[in-house]
Amino acid sequence: MLALFYIFIAVAIGVSFWQITRILDFRGVIATDEDNAKQGVYAIYFMVFLYIMMIYCLIFMNVVMLPESASIEGEHDDRLFDMTFWLIGIVQFAMQFLIFYFTFKYRGEKGKKAKFYADSHKLELIWTITPAVVLVFLIGYGLWQWNNVMDLSDENDAVVIEVYSQQFRWDARYAGEDNTLGLGNVNYIKGMNTMGVDMSDKNSQDDKQVTELYLPKGRKIHFKFRSQDVLHSAYMPHFRAQMNCVPGMVTEFGFTPKYTTEEMRRKEEVIKKTNGINKIRKEKGEEPYVFDYLLLCNKICGASHYNMQMKITVVEEEEYNKWIAEQPTLASVIK
Repeated sequence: MLALFYIFIAVAIGVSFWQITRILDFRGVIATDEDNAKQGVYAIYFMVFLYIMMIYCLIFMNVVMLPESASIEGEHDDRLFDMTFWLIGIVQFAMQFLIFYFTFKYRGEKGKKAKFYADSHKLELIWTITPAVVLVFLIGYGLWQWNNVMDLSDENDAVVIEVYSQQFRWDARYAGEDNTLGLGNVNYIKGMNTMGVDMSDKNSQDDKQVTELYLPKGRKIHFKFRSQDVLHSAYMPHFRAQMNCVPGMVTEFGFTPKYTTEEMRRKEEVIKKTNGINKIRKEKGEEPYVFDYLLLCNKICGASHYNMQMKITVVEEEEYNKWIAEQPTLASVIK
């Protein structure tokens, strides 16, 4: 694969040099009105082609987009994305039209002279203030959403979970009845204590270590992240949540699940994507895909980075309480 990449780079460099030598051949050549007219028409053709491709991608490539956010906080991420997308899209459509239309309209012709317009303070003011106001609004909304996800100081009934990353796996630890996680450090890793929990800390005794995340619907989840070795990134795409896991420090965020796993599987847009994936898998003779929430690593952390994931199951509060009660405490596992 690496050899193929080098070959691609070599071919790209060769084509670039070839194109440059071709351009140099045109030194001293003066374009005629006919040449200019052709280039103007080509610009219109390219504009039409560009619009067709943009519209096609908007309509038919939507299947690659994530479905509706599965967390309450993620709704604001989606809203911010939609506002930014439509603003950029409208400006993009308008500017592309102006660029290519004026390329055609003001193509070179004999006898045509360029006109000079003095600067307009009014115009300068409009195109400076308008983007500034829009950016202040978008950035302000983004900062508010960031604070909404990061500020967990007033959450009294949150489920506290530590997610521990290492090459190439995830482990998780739930706080016990005291809702406080015990201290952790890589120096305590030994035998069954794979997360490096300080068992001399009284808060650690009722903590519960698991290899799969269960989350209650409608309740705030307070995540804390640690890394054993290199920089990882905890990415939960359906909840619109991501946080770096940094060796030697604890990072955190929180969100509130709003759909159980079963509810998400029944949503029309998820069914559509699942059917599309299963059509391809069937052609390949593979087992059908079943939708699940996943915790992924979004930092390239080594050779098996692609396989670093953990299943997340969102259930109703009653089912969650039953599941968490069945999990053994660290004190009963680590002697």
